[in-house]
Amino acid sequence: MRNFDFAPLYRSAIGFDRLAQLFDDAQRNDAAPSYPPYNIELIAEDKYSITMAVAGFDRSEIEIESERDTLKIVGHRHKDEIQKNYLHRGIASRDFEHRFRLADHVKVVTASMNNGLLTIELVREVPEAYKPRRIQIDGDNLQLVQSQAA
Repeated sequence: MRNFDFAPLYRSAIGFDRLAQLFDDAQRNDAAPSYPPYNIELIAEDKYSITMAVAGFDRSEIEIESERDTLKIVGHRHKDEIQKNYLHRGIASRDFEHRFRLADHVKVVTASMNNGLLTIELVREVPEAYKPRRIQIDGDNLQLVQSQAA
């Protein structure tokens, strides 16, 4: 494994310490969970969808929590009271926990479950205060003008 030195980033950029921390975390956590399988899809600009195959789970057995920059999905199966004698068991029934790192201003819009697929819709809504703006120089006064670039 190759280690990266982020010291030059700290010297020449302001506010990117969080980005460097994300890289450090990614290097340490190479063993990302693979169960249950999931897709992340770009629906449109600033709209995303996570689809997770949760066959055998009931809605009451899945918890979705969004806090700051993390989306956490936890599946906890209720134990069957009746012991079953499987000849072949191909449908997994183990508990799981997935954490997704969300970019700034990304929030969960909806979550639905249909035919064993959990679908979570996300959208990035950048507040007006964070959008680019053009600064026009006018004598001694500075006037802020909304950027015409999209």
